[in-house]
This record gives sequence, C-alpha cells and structure tokens, in this order.
Amino acid sequence: MTEQLSDLGYPAIRTTMMPRDTNALGTIFGGVILSYIDLAGAVEARRVAVHRYVTVAMKEVVFVAPVYVGDQVTFYTKVDRVGRTSITVRVVVESERMKEPGKTVRVTEADVVYVAMDDDNNPTTILPEKPTTLV
Repeated sequence: MTEQLSDLGYPAIRTTMMPRDTNALGTIFGGVILSYIDLAGAVEARRVAVHRYVTVAMKEVVFVAPVYVGDQVTFYTKVDRVGRTSITVRVVVESERMKEPGKTVRVTEADVVYVAMDDDNNPTTILPEKPTTLV
C-alpha cells in the first residue's frame, strides 16, 4: 500500500464535474456525488481485500456546500472498520473551485458499509491480504 497523501485518507477518485451532471439550478446533482461516493468507497474496500462488494448502507450524507461545473472534486477514503463479512469506509468529498484556483471546500462526507460476496452471491469472510491499521 502507498502512503496516505492526506489526513483525510487516500484520494480514491478525482474528477472534473461536467455540464451533463447539473440540475435546474446549475449545480451538480446530489445523486451524481452519491454515485461517486459509492465508487470511491468500493475502491478502498478492494484495497483491504479483493472481493466483490455490495453496498448495504450509506450513513447520513449531508451536503454542506454546492459543487459547480468545472470544479475538481476529490473523494478521499479511509477504512473505519473491518468486520467478518462487512467493511465500513469513510468517504470525505472536497471540491476545488474552478473559478477560485486553490480554494477547496468540504462538500460532504459519509460512512459507507459494504458486504463481501462470494461467487454464489452469499456473504463471505473478508480476509485482508495484508494487515491493516485502522486509525
């Protein structure tokens, strides 16, 4: 595993928001951000152990700042808990404003719970490939 690049966790995804993702107010749809949160969390889960994962919960997502077209949005991830068949990943979302280079704002954060699945679509035990230290 590589070093953490931020105290927020690993930058699992970074993307530029495009016009196709906007709502009638001209800001990015919350659902688009939720989709990226789910993907980023799954990336982190696979860093712990390679399995197929299903999302079972996304706990309390509160949007505290809008995201605009052209903003660079980064989804930071950190494992909070590894259970027998489930893993909880903390995802923090920050947006760097296109019109204000260098200005970054926290958009939202969430705890996402995934369950590892076997080939028959039953929960399976998570066996970390390497021991992980949870912070």
